[in-house]
Amino acid sequence: MSRPRIVIVGAGFAGYRTAQTLSRTARGRAEIVLLNPTDYFLYLPLLPQVAAGVLEPRRVTVSLSGTLPHVRLVLGEAGRIDLDARQVHFTGPEGEGGTLSYDRLVLAAGSVNKLLPIPGVAEHAHGFRGLPEALYLRDHVTRQVELAAATDDPKRCSSRCTFVVVGAGYTGTEVAAHGQLFTDAQVAKQPLRTGMRPRWILLDIADRVLPELDERLSRTADTVLRERGVDVRMGTSVKEATPDGVLLTDGEFVETRTLVWCVGVRPDPLAESLGLPLERGRLLVDPHLQVPGRPEVFACGDAAAVPDLEKPGSYTPMTAQHAWRQGKVCAHNIAASLGDGERRAYRHKDLGFVVDLGGVKAAANPLGVNLSGVAAGAVTRGYHLAAMPGNRVRVAADWLLDAVLPRQAVQLGLVRSWSVPLDTASPEVARVPGRPEGEPAKTRPGGEPAKNQPGGEPAKNQPTAGASDVAPPPDQPGPGPDVAPGPVRRTDRFTEGDA
Repeated sequence: MSRPRIVIVGAGFAGYRTAQTLSRTARGRAEIVLLNPTDYFLYLPLLPQVAAGVLEPRRVTVSLSGTLPHVRLVLGEAGRIDLDARQVHFTGPEGEGGTLSYDRLVLAAGSVNKLLPIPGVAEHAHGFRGLPEALYLRDHVTRQVELAAATDDPKRCSSRCTFVVVGAGYTGTEVAAHGQLFTDAQVAKQPLRTGMRPRWILLDIADRVLPELDERLSRTADTVLRERGVDVRMGTSVKEATPDGVLLTDGEFVETRTLVWCVGVRPDPLAESLGLPLERGRLLVDPHLQVPGRPEVFACGDAAAVPDLEKPGSYTPMTAQHAWRQGKVCAHNIAASLGDGERRAYRHKDLGFVVDLGGVKAAANPLGVNLSGVAAGAVTRGYHLAAMPGNRVRVAADWLLDAVLPRQAVQLGLVRSWSVPLDTASPEVARVPGRPEGEPAKTRPGGEPAKNQPGGEPAKNQPTAGASDVAPPPDQPGPGPDVAPGPVRRTDRFTEGDA
């Protein structure tokens, strides 16, 4: 008799933890298959440190095949799921199609950048959900500072050294905090014009930074950001984005070449394609993480609306902590469905939160104890080391080296602006020119190429339909020989409440 096959779609916090737990509890009794576009698990909370040059990119990635020995890894992106036939249709990294049959399915596809219907944002902003976006931002910021230091035009110097971050949640706050330290370190070696320094602006329509956390943590983070020189503007957002800057909702126009979009996330559009009941784009499941009416289908992480048993009538928020814990419960319940053990309902206990603000600064409230300064920094880094499923020694070594050696700031040119569009359902995969026609529709290039995006990578020499070439500024090098395809178009649509 053949072993039942368990197919896990996605290797984020939920998918990785499900596969990890199943590899220990169900090995030999079931075939475990993990479908993911990349061969690594990304430890997303440390991504701002990659963008700021603190950590090398591989430090925040954990090899799937190297840490999941009893799990078969299939590289590919799920495009369609046939629930009646129990099949997952996917496209491989080179455009080849494939099909996986399953006896149990785990949908852990995660989330993507949340878009709002604001003119120019999709064309001129970049998100911060994947490693390619972090690598692009590091190169881009480095380039802007270098070009600003080389120009004699005060206006151009100011616009290049102004960096706008939209969204004061976890990601946006950490990006702005680390970004200010990163650019200050650069200009210490390569001074700008007299009286000028890099300027980071953090925007949010909320009335305080980190609005989802305790007010004391918000105050700590706000104080650190302002002392560091970050221009924190609450109750303000972007009304329109242009190639030359952003128009704010208060009427001010800020000249900038950098717009980082961190307003939040939305579930992967794969969940919508199933035709099952949804809650704001998330697949509705019961407390055992099973889809009602489809007992063979489980969902966890950002793609699932999991009832919060601690707060009846609500659902657990889309955080890494919940995704990690749900993955473990999901694995146990899958094993129970195969006759091994008893099912468990997902319950959680708030253990506190940590926010890394760069250097020795952080905001944390482990077990409800509010901390700031060096103590919070130590707790935050200790938490990350304990939570990472690998690379702990390497991460600690990078932190030590960053504390005693000057930070390197060089452009590697590995990721170009057009390869990490904001409007994509696959932020973990950088687009490449000449991708085969067989790629999934949700990531297939289409439409007209974006013109003159902030960051100095205009669309000159790109194949366009009737678009004129845009010449780069005098102090800016022209684009490289690579040809940029058109922007990605997502198949998902805005839902009520996104605006």
